[in-house]
Amino acid sequence: MAQEFTIKSQQIEDKINQLLPTQGGFQPGVDFSASTMVIPIVDLTETAEGSSLRQDLQRSFSFTASTFTSTLNETNTLVNTTGYYRVFYSYVSTGSPGIAILILNDGTTDKYIVRLESNLSGSSYYGAPLTGEVDVFLEAGDSLKAFSNAGTSFYTTTRQIADITGNLVNP
Repeated sequence: MAQEFTIKSQQIEDKINQLLPTQGGFQPGVDFSASTMVIPIVDLTETAEGSSLRQDLQRSFSFTASTFTSTLNETNTLVNTTGYYRVFYSYVSTGSPGIAILILNDGTTDKYIVRLESNLSGSSYYGAPLTGEVDVFLEAGDSLKAFSNAGTSFYTTTRQIADITGNLVNP
């Protein structure tokens, strides 16, 4: 059987009034109490599930978990393994016209997810890199490719952030 205790503490009352001002503080005749009864608390945070790494930090690039690719006048397969990937890209036009494309391919069909292009009369991008990032999901048979023509340097860095079932992959 649980035992009940009355707690009289000005410090606790002041802290409650500070943290919960909408409660109007304590009314006359209302006391704090404590009990020896054990009440279980279920923690549903990332720390409780075994990961003490915040989600934004989990998406970090690392030396071993990142792959850099330089694409110039060719098509490169960046990733062909199932899962979720973070892709950081940088595009520099070295001539005109310049084209750089990130492509999802299901084995037969290409689908553009990012297309960067400089115009025919000279590019406002010439010599100045454009950067961006995108998250990509690859199912079985899918691949992520990068293409650029002779007028473009296209740099990509990929990192798996989760497996196909959504389990996070730490850097």
